[in-house]
Amino acid sequence: MAEPQRRTLMDAARVEGVLARMAEEIVHLTAGGSGLLLVGVERRGVQLAARLADLLRARTGAAPLTGSLDITLYRDDLMTVGPRPVVGQTRLPVGGIDGRQLVIVDDVLYTGRTVRAALDELADFGRPKRILLAVLVDRGGRELPIQGDVVGERVQVEEGGRVEVLVPELDGSLGVELVGAEGGA
Repeated sequence: MAEPQRRTLMDAARVEGVLARMAEEIVHLTAGGSGLLLVGVERRGVQLAARLADLLRARTGAAPLTGSLDITLYRDDLMTVGPRPVVGQTRLPVGGIDGRQLVIVDDVLYTGRTVRAALDELADFGRPKRILLAVLVDRGGRELPIQGDVVGERVQVEEGGRVEVLVPELDGSLGVELVGAEGGA
């Protein structure tokens, strides 16, 4: 079986620039970012949320609270994942999410089902004042009426292709790649 073709969509410098712009948009949309909570969706959304938190701290002088969501048990395709899905840990700050401005951070927005699962899980923990969605890449292909409030890049992906976000903590490098289906990108 041939390796799928890979094409770099964003190198490390481009990702850093896009994240800086996203942080500016978050500050604007949250009226300065006061009392902000960034919650990354496992896996790469957590690392992107940490990067955004650093950028927001540098921009505003205040570090936003951060957390992580493991949406495994909230997936609508859990039965197709297998009999023993690997469940990670959800971590939210002490004091909870009630009344806070919250930003869900994810790497790629595609069908919208991951975001729906994240919203379902957050509802079990409380009622934020406002929830925004920040995604590094929006690849289209929505199956649910969900859109990003803060979007790094929008890309078109051919049938069978996928977008892979790379983060140093998990992949050894920072970037975004388009991975084509067998026989083409």
